[in-house]
Amino acid sequence: MREILREKPRTRVEFWTDRKYYKNVVKITTEIGVAWGDESRVSGKRQYVRVRKIMAGKFHRYAGWTLADYFKNFGTTLKDIIWGNFVGFVGFLGGIIQSFFRMVSRKNRPDVIFLKGGFVGLPVGIVARFLKIPYVVHESDAVPGLANRLLIKRATKVAVSAAGANFAEKFGGSDEKFIVTGVPVAPEFRRVSEVKQASLKKAFGFAVDQPLVVMTGGSQGSQHMNEAMREILPEMLKFTSVGLVAGRARYEEMVDLKKYEEWNKAKLQSNFRMWAFNSAMNELMGAADVVISRAGATTIAELAALGKAVILVPFEKLPGGHQTKNAEQLVDMNAVAMVGDERMVEQPGILLELAKKLIKDKKLRNSLAMKLHETYHPHAARDLAKIILEVGTK
Repeated sequence: MREILREKPRTRVEFWTDRKYYKNVVKITTEIGVAWGDESRVSGKRQYVRVRKIMAGKFHRYAGWTLADYFKNFGTTLKDIIWGNFVGFVGFLGGIIQSFFRMVSRKNRPDVIFLKGGFVGLPVGIVARFLKIPYVVHESDAVPGLANRLLIKRATKVAVSAAGANFAEKFGGSDEKFIVTGVPVAPEFRRVSEVKQASLKKAFGFAVDQPLVVMTGGSQGSQHMNEAMREILPEMLKFTSVGLVAGRARYEEMVDLKKYEEWNKAKLQSNFRMWAFNSAMNELMGAADVVISRAGATTIAELAALGKAVILVPFEKLPGGHQTKNAEQLVDMNAVAMVGDERMVEQPGILLELAKKLIKDKKLRNSLAMKLHETYHPHAARDLAKIILEVGTK
């Protein structure tokens, strides 16, 4: 949005999201320095993003599950697969109806729609196709999700990460339709000098002269990653400081690890800290010498921008196995280290040994960081904005 409004300040932009993420989206649009709210607030040259709620339905699937798995995990099957997908289908139909009535009028019809993938965009894209409204799809993963697989064929343009450069072969269409842009990340994710890194360590309370490993399973947290850290933390603390972002949904399960976090008069006395979530993740990961993370495309792009040595822990059960494929492509480039979630659960010590290897081998650490940074596309947001505006003005 920032790049679109920078290029075309008078552009009218609407951000459609479901009820769950509405407040977060409003917060984002406020933070990037544009106005939001009702149309009555628009005046003169004021930049403006209108945030609107739309119905949507998520379809739950679990990669690699056999029939026995569905019976073994009957609670999940009943809650997510049966009831959750029924509710998702109702929301999906509601989204189609709502999208149609919003866009059927020529007066309210957008010139172009940008779809990032996911369950919110699918009904919007289907209606756009019916009303012959051009749309641009962005796919950041090595393997597209269900929504984008259904939308890509009729898209005017498809922006992909470098890993998705062979989409033309998979889905048909000319190379001109599929454009490598990379994944946009916030500008605060950028490489820091050794002096700045030391300053960030100090700001978080860690010793400047010790290496730092930061583990994050995302804003909500990862039970498996947290449990693995619980197992290996005593050994980890023998050779490195550790920062654990346990996640908002998992923090209470991990409070026993607070015994490793010692304070004296607001000064950290130990080499361990844990957060439910840290709003300055760019700074926390910037302070790290090694980051242990899931393998979502946006997280990988942020780490590439920071130029960090990374251990990826892809969750294999996600639909399409996209995290695994994201990680495997980077392993093939010698840009990251990787241990699969299932293997980590069975043998947490593997994660410990990988972390120790990277901490002890600065040359290897720097090599991984450099090669991962080479995958970063610093102008991804600008290039995406250019594509969207070009499609919208044809």
